[in-house]
Amino acid sequence: MTTTRRIAAVASDWLREGRRVVAALLVGIEGSAPLEPGALMLIASDGAIEGSITGGCVEGAVVGEAKAIFAGAPAHTVTYGITDELAGQVGLTCGGTVHVFVHELSGADAEVEADARDAVAAGRPVAIATLLDGEGAGGKLALIDGEVEGRFDGPELLYHSVSRDAAGMLAQGRSGVRRYGADGAVLGAELGVHVHSFAPPPKMMIFGAIDFSAALARIASELGYEVTIADPRAPFLETPRFKRAAKTMLVWPEEAFEQVELGPRDAILVFTHDPKFDQPALVGALETEAGYIGALGSRKTTADRERRLREGGVEESALERVHAPCGLDIGAATPEEVAVSVLAEIIGERSGRIGTPLRGGSAEIHPREAQSAA
Repeated sequence: MTTTRRIAAVASDWLREGRRVVAALLVGIEGSAPLEPGALMLIASDGAIEGSITGGCVEGAVVGEAKAIFAGAPAHTVTYGITDELAGQVGLTCGGTVHVFVHELSGADAEVEADARDAVAAGRPVAIATLLDGEGAGGKLALIDGEVEGRFDGPELLYHSVSRDAAGMLAQGRSGVRRYGADGAVLGAELGVHVHSFAPPPKMMIFGAIDFSAALARIASELGYEVTIADPRAPFLETPRFKRAAKTMLVWPEEAFEQVELGPRDAILVFTHDPKFDQPALVGALETEAGYIGALGSRKTTADRERRLREGGVEESALERVHAPCGLDIGAATPEEVAVSVLAEIIGERSGRIGTPLRGGSAEIHPREAQSAA
């Protein structure tokens, strides 16, 4: 179970057990910080703690904020950063500023949160919207399988504006703070709402039932990918090592693409090493919107494959989408090392980084656009 699903399961369990629970939600970052906005820390009134918002930098201080909430303090946003006089006390040495919204999960909002976290733990598409300002701060609205649950205390227009925006952000897999007017209009700025999107897990389609596929599938699944290994050769595919690591499909590439829809968050890997498999697999891959397409093989194999694809009518601009030979040059030799190399390239492609050693650079380790709850 991924960290996100584990925290979601704990949140749901605690709430359904009737425990008082304060949630500390990372809603904004300026500069560098260890975790992304949307990170969640749960504090129960009996002292139990689950989750993290900065990997340990400010958690101790946030527990103090939670105790104040249990004692009757209202929901509020607290800011920590290296320019604050509290910086030394809370230990935020990462060089950035974080905005943490601290609030108790109670009443109808607790039910909305529990239902939403149940859905997250089950891997369903969910967007959780949390009102950050006003008398109704801490209020919850959730979009679960396309249906809206919950309602903020406030103007009807705010409900409709947030519902619409949450649906759009979930479709794009984006999270962040949106601001609205006091009347709920999208052009205002008085009310902040944090929307945390839990999109379905990205898919990874691997063509070719070989050792490298099993190793890649095992590690990719730990990173949150829903992995499928496709191969039309039953003797190759129908062994336990593949079924333990991924879903399997006994199909030719053309049939696989008819059954699975792939988008910008997804990856396709071609590991077959056989023209009658890898050529139709790559042609089919290029007809999808997959964000990463990679093919394993030597430089000679890659050149031969590209020649065949060109002769088959694939344009040069399309071939530029294919990462071949796939992976970063780290001297990988074993299937597991090759899996690390390929996944490193996929992560770098997604984040716009090229995989150079961190010690040789000066750029921020966790670069992101400034996101503030203020």
